Amino acid sequence: MDFTYTKSYIKVLVALYIMEKTETKKVHACPECGSHKLIRDYSRAEVTCDECGLVISEDIIDTGPEWRAFDHEQGEKRGRVGAPMTYTIHDKGLSTMIDWKNKDIHGRDISAGRRAQIYRMRKWHKRIKVADAKDRNLAFALTELDRLSSHLHLPRNIREGAAMVYRKAVDKRLIRGRSIESVTSACIYIACREYKVPRTLDEIVEHSRVDKKEIGRSYRFITRELEIKLYPTSPVDYIPRFATELGLSGKVQRKAQDILEGAIKVGLTSGRGPTGVCAAAIYLAAIMEGERRTQKAVSEVAKVTEVTVRNRYKEIIEKLGIDVKI
Repeated sequence: MDFTYTKSYIKVLVALYIMEKTETKKVHACPECGSHKLIRDYSRAEVTCDECGLVISEDIIDTGPEWRAFDHEQGEKRGRVGAPMTYTIHDKGLSTMIDWKNKDIHGRDISAGRRAQIYRMRKWHKRIKVADAKDRNLAFALTELDRLSSHLHLPRNIREGAAMVYRKAVDKRLIRGRSIESVTSACIYIACREYKVPRTLDEIVEHSRVDKKEIGRSYRFITRELEIKLYPTSPVDYIPRFATELGLSGKVQRKAQDILEGAIKVGLTSGRGPTGVCAAAIYLAAIMEGERRTQKAVSEVAKVTEVTVRNRYKEIIEKLGIDVKI
């Protein structure tokens, strides 16, 4: 695309945007009845009053796309904007790249004489994207964060949250003297706690390249320096994941939640691991709803021992007075 044309096109867009903003500022209320309930009908290009029906303005500008898409694939093909900004990429996804296809804008093959020049441009363009130490650190750390999140099957919002915590730690120079792997693991653990998508430290250690002690040290340091306040993990947060892995119905999940709410009221969860208490509640709920699971199956999903499950469900039965035949 010619640069002059691009510049003119941008000027037109800016003019349209200013006209739209000016038009919006002019119309605040209906001049007939004073109502502020105004309807912008883009199909008729009119601004009308919802109370008295007066047409206040005509020929308004529709700033939306001039094309239609009937499915996601058509929308992707016809859209003329890039991907949304993301914190999981070191440049936030706002940089450009030179495509590796040796074709010009019209789809024709590039001549042999130009390929070497394009290759050098592509190489230096890639290098300059991570020019300083901070960018190199972020590029490596966010790649490690993405790898770890994929192994833990974490959703997109958790990855974005963990990347935000890591960026704050980099800005405050908290990374120096600590391994990138331990800090990224700690950031993922913090994001999981913040968004109530619990993952135990043992699960993170299983896929991380550092030990549990180092991750815990980085976690405590980051939460203290960034003043992040996290509440203790509730056993109720583990119910959907454990029940799904065990193939239990929603009825069992609701029953397990009722059992845990009763256990929390009597203080039975204090000082005990949330996964063990949750596993015991699910074990009891499955028996009570006729979807019995073995203690071994429940303990493997919750990653606790069978002894822990037995001790916790006995405490729950005793404290809550539940009559159930094991």
